[in-house]
Amino acid sequence: MKVLYAASEARPFSVSGGLADVACSLPRALRKRLIGCRLITPLYDTIAQEYKDKMEFVTHITVPVAWRRQYCGLFRMSLDGVICYFIDNQYYFKREGLYGYYDDAERFAFFARAILEVIPYLDFKPDIIHCNDWQTALTPVYYSLFYANREGFENIKTVFTIHNIQYQGKYGMELLSDVLGLSPDEARYVEYDGCVNLLKGGIECADKVTTVSPTYAKEILDPWYSHGLDGILREREWKLQGILNGIGYDIYDPSADENIAAAFSAEDPSGKAVCKAALQKEAGLAERADVPVMGIVSRLVSHKGFDLVEAVLDELLSNADIQVVVLGSGEWQYENFFREAQARHPDKLSLRLGFSAEYAKRIYAGSDLFLMPSKSEPCGLSQMIALRYGSVPIVRETGGLKDTVFDSGLYEGNGFTFSNYNAHDMLHAIYRAVEGYHDAEGWAILRKRAMECDNSWKNAAGEYIKMYNKVVGK
Repeated sequence: MKVLYAASEARPFSVSGGLADVACSLPRALRKRLIGCRLITPLYDTIAQEYKDKMEFVTHITVPVAWRRQYCGLFRMSLDGVICYFIDNQYYFKREGLYGYYDDAERFAFFARAILEVIPYLDFKPDIIHCNDWQTALTPVYYSLFYANREGFENIKTVFTIHNIQYQGKYGMELLSDVLGLSPDEARYVEYDGCVNLLKGGIECADKVTTVSPTYAKEILDPWYSHGLDGILREREWKLQGILNGIGYDIYDPSADENIAAAFSAEDPSGKAVCKAALQKEAGLAERADVPVMGIVSRLVSHKGFDLVEAVLDELLSNADIQVVVLGSGEWQYENFFREAQARHPDKLSLRLGFSAEYAKRIYAGSDLFLMPSKSEPCGLSQMIALRYGSVPIVRETGGLKDTVFDSGLYEGNGFTFSNYNAHDMLHAIYRAVEGYHDAEGWAILRKRAMECDNSWKNAAGEYIKMYNKVVGK
């Protein structure tokens, strides 16, 4: 089995969200299961020079972008046993960030077409091209229209994964021929609701469509979650499947993490108390072992549930003996809310705006509780990391949160959950968690159960392999 994994970002080369973590970890996990998986991604200017210095030039070609042809350089390197290919074009990729430019449709139409054009030069004909999100959604479209019957491209299957259906690559129909290179007769593959919708094209043309959790695969059939695509998804439900992501257990390992104050494990959790005291000191809070610390590491945006937090945080901090440590950035409304809340409760709330991977790990390691009240969460990685570090999650039952966190009310769960998108339902779950923290014996059992959860890529890789085998007919 040969899989070419196509992603617009991949850690450690280029990172803006969870896709980068998946594109880093899944190919490695597949390789360990003897699947020939290689990665292909853009050669952004922001990739660190240390990686550029290790890249080997393969060839250069031109790639059709509608009526014109654009230079495409192909580079390769090996990282952790995975061969990585890089698509070079300085006009499209020599920029400060990854996304958010006026010509993103053209940039990623080029990338989607280049993925196919370079296949004859890879010494690696894939059985499956695994595409991810709208930036590579045109690859299944182009393959179906222009490559499926071309010599050297026979019998390649395409898999398309939706990481977040909110981001669809929607543009005006005027881009159809001049940028995407599609004729009016071919418009039906990408046209949806009067505009070009690249995500819809991937759903329409891929042999298999996956999401990053089983619950999210069900949720996006509902208009409340689908951002307008529930119609096309229900028509194509027969090829939709949810596979839960994992996390890299070598990256997130409290027994060997150099970023935290002391090592600990499920078998010997004593170092967690040291991490908690160190976090309280770093966050400017009183070093108290008897008070639970609740961590929040997130983008501060509405769909992460911060309207719920805004509604009841003062009530929580006034009524409960709890400390809250927040790391993140996002919408001005929520950044300003947390600033003002910190000013009102400086002894209970610590805020750091921005992001630091090292500080995030110290929050996971030092906190007792971890809050994720998301309105929607396709998969979520933070709750898995929190479990790994013994920070008991408090989550709303949605998407991947529902698939990984189970309420401890029946003495068999690994966290605390609430189902309704309601601020006081969330507050009640937090109060239950605080009460549980003060039962030392029960809390030790719950924390151990949380840390023993297996959210590694080993399980996820097995599910992907089963799916790949079905797609190619094995």
